[in-house]
Amino acid sequence: MFDHDTDGWMDLFVANDTEPDRLYHNQRNGTFEDIGVVAGVAFSETGIARAGMGVDAADYDGSGRPSLMIGHFSNEMIALYHNEGNSLFIDEAPRSTIGRSSLLTLAFGCFFFDYDLDGQLDIFVTNGHVADDVERVQSRVTYAQPPHLFRNRGNGNFEEFTPAPGGVLASPVVGRGTAYGDLDNDGDLDIVVTTNNGLAQVIRNDVPRTGNALRVQLRGTNSNRDGIGARVEVELADGSTIWRLVKTGSSYASQSERPITFGLAKTVTVNSLRVIWPSGQTDVVYGVVGNQSILVQENDGIVAATPIGYTQ
Repeated sequence: MFDHDTDGWMDLFVANDTEPDRLYHNQRNGTFEDIGVVAGVAFSETGIARAGMGVDAADYDGSGRPSLMIGHFSNEMIALYHNEGNSLFIDEAPRSTIGRSSLLTLAFGCFFFDYDLDGQLDIFVTNGHVADDVERVQSRVTYAQPPHLFRNRGNGNFEEFTPAPGGVLASPVVGRGTAYGDLDNDGDLDIVVTTNNGLAQVIRNDVPRTGNALRVQLRGTNSNRDGIGARVEVELADGSTIWRLVKTGSSYASQSERPITFGLAKTVTVNSLRVIWPSGQTDVVYGVVGNQSILVQENDGIVAATPIGYTQ
C-alpha cells in the first residue's frame, strides 16, 4: 500500500510474476481502478511483463512523491520507477548503477531505508536464484548470490556499497525475505534476511554514520491505531523537509518494523514534526530533539520519549 498521488487515499501496487504489474488507484468510494498500463508500471521499457518479486515505495529524491522499486528475475534488473506526478512513472534503473549491478541477480526482498542516517533513503536487496543448477545453463548466474546495498548520493543517484571481502554483505546466500528494524537500540537500522533451506541472517548495522536519528511511532485514536496511511514530515535545521508514509506490505513475504527512523544528518533538534493522519487531523510539534524514540498520539502530540543508545 502507498499513496501514489498523495491525495490522502491509500492505493495498491501488485508485483506479478510474468504478468503485467497492477497499480490500483483508490477511487475514494470503496473501489479501485487499475491504472498500471497508463501509469507506465505494468511492463518493462521494452513492453515485456517481468517476473516481479519484492516491492517497496518511498520518496528517495525529495520530490514529495513516492516512487517504486521492484525486484525481478535474473536478466531483468531491478525496476526503479520514479514518480513524475500526474500518475506517471519512468523507470530510472536502466541508465543507473542499480540497473547495471542487478542485471544478473534474482532480487527477492527489497526496501528503502537510511542505513547511514544522512537523511537520504538507500536501498537494500536480497538475492538468490530459484534453480540450484542454474550455472549449468547460465555460466554467469549463480544459485546463491550476495545482496545489494545501494547508497543514495543525492539528486536521485545511487552507488553500490563495496563490502569488505569475506563480510556478510559479500557472502552469497539464497535470499528470499528481508526486513529492517533497530534491533539493538542504537538508532540505526539492522537487517534480517531469510534464506531458502538455510538459516536466517541478522545483519547488525555497524557502518559509520554521518548523522543523528529520530525514531517516531504513531498511535491513532480517530484513525487506525497503528497510523497506517499517515504521512510524517520532519523539517530539518536547514529548512529542508523529509517525509515517510506509515505503510505495510513491502519487500517480499516480510514486514519491517512500523516505527519510522529519520536520518537527521547533522541536525540535532528538528524545526518541526508534522503528522497528517488518515482521519484528516494534523498534529505539529516544534523543536523535537533528535537521538530519541518518540510516541505521537493523534490529537495529543508526543506522549512518550525514550533516549536511544547512540548520540553523535
